[in-house]
Amino acid sequence: MCGFVGFTGSNLPIDKKNIINNMMDTIIHRGPDSSGIYNDGNISLGFRRLKIIDMSEDGSQPIHNEDSSCILVFNGEIYNYKELKIELENKGHIFKSDTDSEVLIHSYEEYGVDLLKKVRGMFSFAIWDRNNEELFMARDFFGIKPLYYTQNTRDGSFIFGSEIKSFLKHPSYIKEFNNEALKPYLTFQYSVLDETFFKGVYRLKPGHYMIYKNGNIETKPYWKPNFDKTDDNLNYYVDKIKQSMEESVKYHKISDVKVGSFLSGGIDSSYIASLLKPDNTFSVGFNDYEAMFDETNLAKELSDILKIENHKTMVTAEECFENLSTIQYFMDEPQSNPSVVPLYFLSKLASEHVTVVLSGEGADEIFGGYLWYQTSRKMTKYQKLPHFLRKGMSSLSKALPKNKITDFLVRGGQTIEEHFIGHAIVFEEDEALKVLNDEYKYGPSAQEITKKIYKNINSEDDLSKMQYLDLHLWMPRDILLKADKMSMAHSLELRVPFLDKEVQKLASEIPSELLVDSEKTKYALRVAANEVLPDEWAKRKKLGFPVPIRHWLRDEKYYNIVKDMFQSDIAGKFFNKGDLIEILDAHYRKESDNARRVWTVYVFLIWYKKFFIEL
Repeated sequence: MCGFVGFTGSNLPIDKKNIINNMMDTIIHRGPDSSGIYNDGNISLGFRRLKIIDMSEDGSQPIHNEDSSCILVFNGEIYNYKELKIELENKGHIFKSDTDSEVLIHSYEEYGVDLLKKVRGMFSFAIWDRNNEELFMARDFFGIKPLYYTQNTRDGSFIFGSEIKSFLKHPSYIKEFNNEALKPYLTFQYSVLDETFFKGVYRLKPGHYMIYKNGNIETKPYWKPNFDKTDDNLNYYVDKIKQSMEESVKYHKISDVKVGSFLSGGIDSSYIASLLKPDNTFSVGFNDYEAMFDETNLAKELSDILKIENHKTMVTAEECFENLSTIQYFMDEPQSNPSVVPLYFLSKLASEHVTVVLSGEGADEIFGGYLWYQTSRKMTKYQKLPHFLRKGMSSLSKALPKNKITDFLVRGGQTIEEHFIGHAIVFEEDEALKVLNDEYKYGPSAQEITKKIYKNINSEDDLSKMQYLDLHLWMPRDILLKADKMSMAHSLELRVPFLDKEVQKLASEIPSELLVDSEKTKYALRVAANEVLPDEWAKRKKLGFPVPIRHWLRDEKYYNIVKDMFQSDIAGKFFNKGDLIEILDAHYRKESDNARRVWTVYVFLIWYKKFFIEL
């Protein structure tokens, strides 16, 4: 796990070496072990290394091929690199190291863009092809590793790298706030657009590659998740899941440094830990509120059963508020998913013992683990009524006061495309428009954002459509992004065995009724996991990563901290401050549960203060 930065295309005389060093310094947390630079008349590349595989200096980057016609910087891991290395050696390629990075650059020599069909892993990388004077960049299938780029510069430079904060150190980069990003963020709780909160800064999409040449950008997809359902029985899929996950964990534990595992009380991390059997597992919880937000005892129990040493950390509200600005700095963009906070402290704990951890991200999206994938028995019965009747009731109910009944009737007459936008609906569209100042009301609506994704999966069933949307929005822009940024903040490599392209391919073949029904989620996975896990772990309902923000915001100390921010000039720049205080006070007085709305706005303001006032 590492980080890289780079720029090309400048038409002004600049001190490239000094600039690239300054950019690298901002991402030293991604690679504290060593650094490297490549400069020529066309491009500057910088690299920070966290040593995982081949601890020698031969594994340092930027790395060249034999004749130095291609230069690579690479963040991530190629898990099948040993097989690919043998294949390339048989074709005459000569290696000086035992690294996956060198395998990547020789694969580019041999296969060009088609190397992306051969690799198995998590990655973002950039290859400068000197002969063609073009830059080839790619991002992994699921978006596990980040990659940003911009041409919003004063001198025509094209800047790219693992983290946006490094761009701020380039003298030609123009730092501007993207006005269109705020409104959808209030609904989704994360940065949901292809263009980030920094105007003109984009993320390369998962499963895409890019060619940059002569100032022109061309991006193309090379992979997307498909849903090719087959009709085999449960036992067949259970055996296949076991085989696939055992193979994936075997690949993901390849390392020359210590490997541990995150462990909560849920099935996903428990299954990974039981297959990996590391020396150490790591857990996080909150002491207060009668242990409602603490699963560490469950993690300890399973670790004891597996004869693994468990380490835990208990986090306080004070620690969370004190570190929130730092957390948002490492995130690059505002991220109000409450679980980002304990993940920061969990990563810190793990980094004190190991350099690599395995985690359970991705299981819910590919094996159907979320409660919102379920259709209740009542809804299943209701949907047997003719659609025109349900659609009429839906239209009528929209005009009535919101409650459980009207919400049921509204959803009952809508298609998945009309009502499902993913996990979080923090502010509804009308609520967001009410609190925002006029200048920030013009971002795209949630429906406009999701429509572009749904159009690629028209013929699949509702479960597959929801999974497909989550695989393109929720997972890469929330779940995986915070996993990467919070682990790398502590120089810790986080790996996700569920998000192997072969595991996903298998999951996509399993009939929907073997994944989710009105009573169960992740059914096939639970049966497979049950062979190595006790019943209570394999069958436990999903709890998520619970954080007591609603309680914190009813504590006078933290209520006043947030209120001061809501009354500030920063808040007044974006929001109607009176509306913010009204939402906060209603929560404080326990008149309504506005915790997520309050937290989402507060996190944004903390982020904006850090990046646009302090930096």
